[in-house]
Amino acid sequence: MFIETEDTPNPATLKFLPGREIMANGATADFISPDSVAGRSRLAELLFDLDGVARVFFGADFVAVTRSDSVEWEGLRPQVLAVLADYLATGQAVVESDAQVVEDLIAPGDEEIVQQIKELLDTRVRPAVAGDGGDIVFRGYRDGVVRLTMQGACSGCPSSRATLKHGVENMLRHYVPEVVSVEQVEA
Repeated sequence: MFIETEDTPNPATLKFLPGREIMANGATADFISPDSVAGRSRLAELLFDLDGVARVFFGADFVAVTRSDSVEWEGLRPQVLAVLADYLATGQAVVESDAQVVEDLIAPGDEEIVQQIKELLDTRVRPAVAGDGGDIVFRGYRDGVVRLTMQGACSGCPSSRATLKHGVENMLRHYVPEVVSVEQVEA
């Protein structure tokens, strides 16, 4: 199996493209530590077993792996490629059970605003950040503040704050006048 690798804006994260679907229906899965796997993904467990893997993210057609500062990609990349090739050749599911994203409760008068925000994120933001090996997930909206979580290569990326403030926030404020600001929240 040939698996292509791409750099991302986050130097600690590489994007692995196996040329097949990883997650269906636009779903993503972000594992921020070995403890976060909790039996939901054998592939994530195998990747975390490699010395130096700090985070694993599954996108529609890619796997983004973040390394710890204690290792370099020269030694880790071939190990990740071997685990991915071996596991994907089995045809087993990448994620066993998909936990739902927890969102804040939406105030009764905000449903239409939230729908506009989610549509803009899904059509304009998420495809762009997926190209960089990450995702942005809606967590909530209240009193003009949109709460988002950065995942995959976007989490910990040096330019993630600029992406949120100058890219996402400005775009949302332009199309949805009720939006005052965007804040990043952890998963």
